[in-house]
Amino acid sequence: MVTVGTVVKSMAGKDQGRYCVVVRLEGQRVYVADGKWRKLSNPKAKNPKHLQATCHKVALTPQLTNKQLKKALTMLQK
Repeated sequence: MVTVGTVVKSMAGKDQGRYCVVVRLEGQRVYVADGKWRKLSNPKAKNPKHLQATCHKVALTPQLTNKQLKKALTMLQK
């Protein structure tokens, strides 16, 4: 089960293998952003079946920028 702020890995689609953060949950869709290809202002809708949750979380505050999000995800991938 994914919640807002959870770092997930995309397992299908054009963004396969990329790490993203869950920004919003709406019905059967999960909206994710990574700060580089998908900005916080325009998250990508994904089917939750195509995501693999990790044990990491990111605090989604109103002050969080795309640059900070991208940096956090890059640090987690290493």
